[in-house]
Amino acid sequence: MKLHDLRPAEGSTKKRKRVGRGTGSGKGKTSGRGTKGQNARAGGGVRFTFEGGQLPLVKRLPKLRGFNNRFKVYYTAINLDVLDQVFDAGATVTPESLSGVGLADASDPIVILGRGEINKPLQVKTHRISGSARSKIEAAGGSVEILPWEVNKRLPRS
Repeated sequence: MKLHDLRPAEGSTKKRKRVGRGTGSGKGKTSGRGTKGQNARAGGGVRFTFEGGQLPLVKRLPKLRGFNNRFKVYYTAINLDVLDQVFDAGATVTPESLSGVGLADASDPIVILGRGEINKPLQVKTHRISGSARSKIEAAGGSVEILPWEVNKRLPRS
């Protein structure tokens, strides 16, 4: 194959439309633009948001509603029934141990919630805990330690 043998694939190219070349061409006189009007003029036509004079959708929509709180902390929620299944009695539950078993990212703040029951004494170190979860862990013989968390350390997930 040589350079002069190269051709585009069959049907991939079309001849350009030559307008304004006489009535016999089928695109003479007004060149397919119709007669008069905004679209017949050079540079004419409407913007893509134009709706025939009706108030356009982009102007009907509300502007600047609400805000995004850049100081919001997004916690990863872990329930007691999950801790009871995953950890053995006497284990220490930390963000690192939770990330080790695939329940959370080590850099995320953790909140322990009270769904389910716990029957093992666990040493829980978390950033936040619900009241019911704390009472259930302490009733099972475990302990709870609250870890500090720096606000705005991570950007929120979108």
